[in-house]
Amino acid sequence: MTDLSHYYDLFLAGMTALAVVVFIALFFVRAGYGMLRDGKWGPKIDNRLGWIAMEAPVFIAMCILCLCSPRRGDAVCLVFFGLFQLHYLNRAFVYPLLLKGRSTMPLGIVLMGVTFNVLNALMQGGWIFYIAPEGYYTPQWLLSPQFIVGTLIFFAGMAVNIHSDRIIRRLRKPGDRNHYLPQGGMFRYVTSANYFGEIVEWIGFAVLTWSAAGAVFAIWTFANLVPRADAIYKRYNELFGEQLRTQRRKRIIPYIY
Repeated sequence: MTDLSHYYDLFLAGMTALAVVVFIALFFVRAGYGMLRDGKWGPKIDNRLGWIAMEAPVFIAMCILCLCSPRRGDAVCLVFFGLFQLHYLNRAFVYPLLLKGRSTMPLGIVLMGVTFNVLNALMQGGWIFYIAPEGYYTPQWLLSPQFIVGTLIFFAGMAVNIHSDRIIRRLRKPGDRNHYLPQGGMFRYVTSANYFGEIVEWIGFAVLTWSAAGAVFAIWTFANLVPRADAIYKRYNELFGEQLRTQRRKRIIPYIY
């Protein structure tokens, strides 16, 4: 286990370094999906199918890691597992089925998402079910300040994320392909409220697990979504400049950025 822990630490260090590279690169290279979709990143597939194909692997991989682990019956590990899977149950299976219209997603984006999600399953599931020291997560952990505070942050972020997705879905009527500036909820403060909610969610997960693995995932979420929020803000500024300036919204972090 010591050797495995050593390699796992190197894995986390490599993922952290890669997150920094991705963060910088995405300010110069747009991930062309959603309202920023373009002709790059390969052939297009149906948006619903793309989301399922991209997000389902992490859900499945976590199930496999759990079932193959001798800790699969540990209460705290199962709580962590349940919280993590709750997000991906929505993201991989509920969210895609609620999407409207006939949008598409580049296959290249899907494949990159699959790659990261499998690696993230190894990060989170690896720590929870294999790498964490024996006895580190006792049942008393569920009464600890970090678990309680982290869980509250996690669900607050999830609520913002789901509510913001709902606002975005209702912007268009069937057949409408125009762009609209989202209103209400956390959109009063930022133009990418859904991304803000997801960042908060995974910060909460990092706190409630109090783990380097959770922290690296939160860093990755920030590195991926902040540059994208910047690109979306610039696009909204092109479409709704005066309205955006009047409302004084930030990109993704209320009152800050």
